[in-house]
Amino acid sequence: MLTKESRNKPYSALFISIVSVSFAAIFIVSCKAPPLSIALYRLLFTTLLVFPLILISRKTRNELLSLPRSTLLIMVVIGVILAAHFALWITSLTKTSVASSVILVTANPIIVGPISHFFLKEKLSFINAMGICISVMGVIILVLGNYGFNMFSLDSLEGNILAMLGGVAAGVYILGGRKIRKTVSVASYAFVVYSVSTITLFFICLFFGSPVYGLSSIDLGIILLMAFVAGILGHTLYNWSLEHIRASVASVALLGEPLGSTLLAFVIPWISQVPSYYTIIGGGVILLGIYLTTRNTTEKALLDEI
Repeated sequence: MLTKESRNKPYSALFISIVSVSFAAIFIVSCKAPPLSIALYRLLFTTLLVFPLILISRKTRNELLSLPRSTLLIMVVIGVILAAHFALWITSLTKTSVASSVILVTANPIIVGPISHFFLKEKLSFINAMGICISVMGVIILVLGNYGFNMFSLDSLEGNILAMLGGVAAGVYILGGRKIRKTVSVASYAFVVYSVSTITLFFICLFFGSPVYGLSSIDLGIILLMAFVAGILGHTLYNWSLEHIRASVASVALLGEPLGSTLLAFVIPWISQVPSYYTIIGGGVILLGIYLTTRNTTEKALLDEI
């Protein structure tokens, strides 16, 4: 018989994971390093943190050595897409507010939904379709409201576009991961995808002239902390909690990330970003739409998205 303490552990883990992920944007805007360099080291440190799992698990090593070439190729493509996601999203945080960036990049269900409906035969319900329409309305309010009527806002059109493109990349990354994760373990999948993302970001940094070495020890420390807090405590604990709680609870909990990041950006003294009315209203509409879009999402699908 489960004790009350054991029943509460998954919910405690879920709460910690959402809080941890909410700090990602805060760590990024606290760094003075160029955004592409932050993205590179964020993935590099996350890969290094996952690497010990490969060393201690013979089963995982054997799995990596026996992966079919076609599966490995798809994972390489997914890694490149993940690199694009981090490059776009982290860059957006230098050009728009934390609130707008995190809300827009989290809106990937409005991208994933239609693609899944038409190409993966995962039918959308009427409520899901309505949620997508509501989210699109929210994006219009947030972006056009800030850009068109409030020229002194923290938000910029370029930053919001980068965040939305980062959300598109995240959506494609999720769709690709759903198929591969059915046959590949979390450790193997994460190691290959993160490694490819790191290599891709290395060449992206070289192409755009962003430094790949010489970052300050303070920035490196912040990025390492971000990789551990947001990557390990955030995604890993969320992944574990999905095995023990209802998918509906986990889905709604994901909406805590943009809310948490916005609140943290507001209360932390060295950031102190006050979201505009358009960001608050548009963001609220987007989050409502995301909630409706993800209604009835299965626990397995949610697990594959992490």
